[in-house]
Amino acid sequence: MVTYRIKRLNKEFLRLIAGMLESETKNDTAREAVLTSVECARDLSVAKVYYTVIDESRKDSVASALDAAKGTIRGRLGREMHIRQIPELRFVYDESEKKARSIDALIDRVIRGQDG
Repeated sequence: MVTYRIKRLNKEFLRLIAGMLESETKNDTAREAVLTSVECARDLSVAKVYYTVIDESRKDSVASALDAAKGTIRGRLGREMHIRQIPELRFVYDESEKKARSIDALIDRVIRGQDG
């Protein structure tokens, strides 16, 4: 169960990390990531940062750029936020949009089958 505090921290982490990637990161490849959500563990040991990319072919290069920048981002979060422990960041590619497109295609195919 996610507590109210963790929900607030998730939103704040998402806002701050997205801002850091947009304005403070020197790596242009890391800027291509579009953050979708953050899920922190209850003990704040780990935060999974979900992202997607516009160009699917750039997925691997963006993943390596984010992994290279996660230490810097965590350090900046430590200076920005007033909490005792900053979680370890793990960037995870978000497959939900791809799954949603495939479900939409299946629904369209079923609807077209009923019209015929």
